[in-house]
Amino acid sequence: MTQGGANGLRQYSSRRSVLSDLPVDNVVVACGYTDMRMSIDGLAAKVQQAFKLDPCSWSLFLFCGRRRDRIKALLWEGDGFILFYKRLENNGRFQWPRGESEARAITDRQLRWLLEGLSIDQPKALQKVPPRIVI
Repeated sequence: MTQGGANGLRQYSSRRSVLSDLPVDNVVVACGYTDMRMSIDGLAAKVQQAFKLDPCSWSLFLFCGRRRDRIKALLWEGDGFILFYKRLENNGRFQWPRGESEARAITDRQLRWLLEGLSIDQPKALQKVPPRIVI
């Protein structure tokens, strides 16, 4: 991060996302469309009722609307919920998983891909392999 641009505001030298830097145990994507008019209570109810998950866990729950240019993220912080809202500019679109109407856990790497406009299913990406004994 650098200080002071032409207007005295901070300018970021690298592209970072607040959502990908949060200290959470899990990241869960609500596949399919979500009504973006929902607030904290509606999104928490969807997590609990539709997905049978605990909205008060240390998980980041992500939701996307039909237009795919906005997402909401719901996070329990121990004493209350935080609701993040991100809108893409310049006709940007998220590559949101649409095939199912269920929740899907994703990795930190998949979250970065998603926030960069890429699909979370990258067929050419190297997959992590658990270590094994060679000898």
